[in-house]
Amino acid sequence: MASFVDRMIGAATLNIQTYEEVEGDVSATGQAMAVVLLSSIAHGIGNIGHGGFGLMRATIFALVGWVIWASLAYIIGTKLMPEPQTKSGVGELLRTTGFSAAPGVLAVLGIIPVLGRIILFVIAIWTLVTMVIAVRQALDYQSMGRAVVVCLIGFVVYLILSAILLPFSLLTF
Repeated sequence: MASFVDRMIGAATLNIQTYEEVEGDVSATGQAMAVVLLSSIAHGIGNIGHGGFGLMRATIFALVGWVIWASLAYIIGTKLMPEPQTKSGVGELLRTTGFSAAPGVLAVLGIIPVLGRIILFVIAIWTLVTMVIAVRQALDYQSMGRAVVVCLIGFVVYLILSAILLPFSLLTF
């Protein structure tokens, strides 16, 4: 079994075996949560001076968003768009999508003047790619295209939910 750091590096470098390993390791859910937390903290630091929600709020949003995202991917991927071999659970998607946030740890570099915004943009694209790999592996898809579609549908639903819920969440802090 790979170490936590090895898993983060494997996920960030699109190593399929890493995603397969965390998918099947039920004890890795806490590690996946740690990746999401580390990534959100890095984004909070990297966005200093660029606006944003602040570190505490960003961390809470990241955790809630992760659970919502994994649940959406599960519903879309297993109920609406399964392939014949698709067998998955929310836990598998939590683990793989949690580790797909690994590139976000580098978002702390967003604090660098002038280059910060470019770095954050590259990390966002990189994280989208890792998310597609995570969804594909968790849902046992043969088709990368199907994983992309699941992610696109999930993203649109996630944006709609965020637009509805965000005003209420701003009142609580």
